[in-house]
Amino acid sequence: MAGKFVISKGKDGQEYFVLKAGNGETILQSEGYKSRSAVTNGIKSVQKNAGDEKRFECRTAKDGRTYFILKAGNGQEIGRSQMYKSDSGCKNGMKSVARNAADAKVVEA
Repeated sequence: MAGKFVISKGKDGQEYFVLKAGNGETILQSEGYKSRSAVTNGIKSVQKNAGDEKRFECRTAKDGRTYFILKAGNGQEIGRSQMYKSDSGCKNGMKSVARNAADAKVVEA
């Protein structure tokens, strides 16, 4: 089953997207956007940049768990992962985003 981007509106009135893998697991989530066109542009940016491993950055949280961010060409964060217990989990998450983003369909929550 293919991945998909799911767009939803938050309680704060902003638009968000998540990228779900074929198994339904959320593998990337966005920050809030003020409009539908902005969230759509964010999704296009993920699709454009997810194939470039240099756009991913693995980071360590204060509690020692790891996560990654995906950056656009201008260095701006366009998505963030869940927390992982290990570096290998973080790297596998990045690969999953790269595999799923390009062909993922876009749906409403």
